Amino acid sequence: MTVLESLQLSTDFLDKKGIESPRLNAELLLSEILKCKRLDLYLKFDQPLKENEINIYREWIARRGKFEPLQYITGSVEFYGLSFKVSPDVLIPRPETEILVETVINMMNNKSSVIPNEERNLKGFSTTLTDRNNKIKILDIGTGSGNIPIALVKNLNDAEITAVDVSEKALLIAKENAVANGVEEKIHFITADVKDYASGFQFDIIISNPPYVSKEEYPNLQKEITNYEPMVAVTDSNDGLDFYRTITERAKILLKSNGKIFLEVGKDQSKIVADILEKNNFINIYFVKDYQQIDRVVVGELK
Repeated sequence: MTVLESLQLSTDFLDKKGIESPRLNAELLLSEILKCKRLDLYLKFDQPLKENEINIYREWIARRGKFEPLQYITGSVEFYGLSFKVSPDVLIPRPETEILVETVINMMNNKSSVIPNEERNLKGFSTTLTDRNNKIKILDIGTGSGNIPIALVKNLNDAEITAVDVSEKALLIAKENAVANGVEEKIHFITADVKDYASGFQFDIIISNPPYVSKEEYPNLQKEITNYEPMVAVTDSNDGLDFYRTITERAKILLKSNGKIFLEVGKDQSKIVADILEKNNFINIYFVKDYQQIDRVVVGELK
């Protein structure tokens, strides 16, 4: 069986199963098996597949036909130009979350490197850095695969990051990803619930992409999400706002005065989350839109 024949059969199969973009899925899975770029498949149409390649491909196509996410099948996903291992123990990183990471990086890169630390102004964000290494301390809440802190430390020179998650299994994946990306010594991974996490010091920045899907919305999500991704990483099983309330309340203890908070939010949640921040002594609140012009990130400064 050739590459082209395999693609045609797999595309038809996935299409009948109701998989969105069946041809793209078929190509992505086969290119992973053949260790080549997707577009390179077009140069290999007449190439016959080996028996073991056919067997793996059949298995993967069958799994995808049951709506198992492609990323779980291949075991990896690209996020902010980096490769991350993923499994059903962690939420699959989304492109929208790159907006969250980019917002922090842009703010950090806006600061001056020549003025004294205590006079630094990061796009309206003033902070006194008391750390002896002059590192800006960042707390990532609900780190999952570790995609947020890893992407940050790969792009920032003066950040010290603590990443917490309630799931020990998720943290094992996050630690593997940190090692694979060569940043294991720059991130402190801690098993903890934000409700009672105590650091012993205060952070300059808190960042989080918490579960924000409401219990009413959850059953209507794609089967890839409801059947395979960890439910606790998707929904708070309430109104979708529980974690914003908890994080902003805890931030009054965990965050320095004038420290900033960066939160990813769902569609139509930005103004509600802004209200929650205001009630918890946050000021200078603003929104950052994603590529679909949806308010995706809410930023605030602790008064």
